[in-house]
Amino acid sequence: MTRTIFSTATTLNGYIADESNSLDWLFAVEPPEAQDHLDFLAGVGVLVQGSTTYEWVLREEQLLENPGKWPEYYGDRPTFVFTSRGLPVPAGADVRCVSGQVLEVFPKLEDAAAGKDIWVVGGGDLAGQFLDAGMLDEIQLFVAPAALATGSRARRSSPVGSGRTG
Repeated sequence: MTRTIFSTATTLNGYIADESNSLDWLFAVEPPEAQDHLDFLAGVGVLVQGSTTYEWVLREEQLLENPGKWPEYYGDRPTFVFTSRGLPVPAGADVRCVSGQVLEVFPKLEDAAAGKDIWVVGGGDLAGQFLDAGMLDEIQLFVAPAALATGSRARRSSPVGSGRTG
C-alpha cells in the first residue's frame, strides 16, 4: 500500500526554514548517514513539493543551469509541485505542476507512485494540507543541532486523525 510520508528536518527550536525560506542552516550540520537516505528513497515513487521549496532547490542547486544534477538527487521519480503559476523545469526532469486541493490531486500522486511511497518533501504548509485532508500516514522528523532566531515553522494543523484508513 502506498504511504504518504512527510520527512523533514527541524531546528532545536522548531524552525524548518530561516526568514528567507532557506535551508542553509541544515547544511551547516553533520548530515545523516547517506545509506539511510538511499534506503528511504528506494521506497519512494513520487515526490511532492510546494512552490517555495521547489524554487529554493532549483536556485540553491542551480538545477536549471545544471539539469544533470536532478537525477543525482531525485532519480527518475516524478515530482509534483503544488503551485498556482507556471514554473521552470530542468531539462529531462519529470516535474508536474498541479494546483487545487490535496484530495483532488491525490489520485494522480497515487497512480504515479505505482505502489511505492509518496514523499512530501516540503514545505510545512503543504504537509499540513495533507494532514488536514487525512492523507498523511507518517511524519519523519529529524532534529538538527541548530537554532534559528526567526523563520518558518511547520504549519500548525488541526488534528484530523492519525492518517488514512482503509
